[in-house]
Amino acid sequence: MLTMQSLAQEVSGQGILVNGIAPGAIRTPTNREAWATAEVLADLLELFPYGRIGEPDDVVGTTLLADDGMLLYPGFCGNG
Repeated sequence: MLTMQSLAQEVSGQGILVNGIAPGAIRTPTNREAWATAEVLADLLELFPYGRIGEPDDVVGTTLLADDGMLLYPGFCGNG
């Protein structure tokens, strides 16, 4: 999150917008080792109250706040 915020501050003057997405544990090829076998999957699922790993199709219904970066600065919009 801090990297995304720092990058947003660094490049905003060039008209570049930076957004971060943090969906949590989603089953993708990148994290295949975490769910590849039944034993490893069972251990992993104990960490999640919902009892399952998210699927790529689950990453929907997200609100992206478009505030021109105001939340990056303390004192604006109740942040700090």
